[in-house]
Amino acid sequence: MNWLDSLNSEAFALFGQHIKWSDMTGNVIGLIALALGWRRSIWTWPAQLFSGVILLAAFAGAHLSGSAGKQLVVITVAVFGWIQWNRGRGQAQDGSIAVRFATWRERAALLGAAAAGTLAVGALFTAVPTLSWDPWPDAYIFVGTVVAMYAQARGMVDFWFAWLLVDAVGVPLNFANGFAFSGFVYVIYGALVLWGLRDWWLRSREDTRRPVLEGAPA
Repeated sequence: MNWLDSLNSEAFALFGQHIKWSDMTGNVIGLIALALGWRRSIWTWPAQLFSGVILLAAFAGAHLSGSAGKQLVVITVAVFGWIQWNRGRGQAQDGSIAVRFATWRERAALLGAAAAGTLAVGALFTAVPTLSWDPWPDAYIFVGTVVAMYAQARGMVDFWFAWLLVDAVGVPLNFANGFAFSGFVYVIYGALVLWGLRDWWLRSREDTRRPVLEGAPA
């Protein structure tokens, strides 16, 4: 048994569901990353990167190309976000970052990109069935993650709403494809997302007079 097989082996059973080591480890680190994001700590990015690497191995082994692709996005955007937050002129001494709501133009651009991206990726997965067993939910999760993480990297409060929409599809998809721990953890994710949304919403009021990110509109 190689390291990938060991990573994707069963750790234990929970409520009749088989829990894989990769699924469990990646999602626990993901929870830590989300909590760090809620605290506006720059360490959310290396945590998201590490979580993405582990879950990439898990989903690739299950032939879920959209979910695996999502982890590639997590890894890439984690590096981008780390750089962005390091350059943030609104950073406090505790390493947190100033946040804001997106403008209506930015929201329209994000929604348009999400819709167009989902149609394009979903069409690709449908045309090439070997890429994904659940093409449209997979495409939705893949593109939604791109949008959410980009908005987070730009310090937009709106990224929490995007995560809620991704999770609404991700939970049943994970259960249906044998990633039960991901399904259970996403329930916790939902609570943390709502908590984080409230915190960032309140923080955005405090930061309205401060520049958010270098090169970004105040």
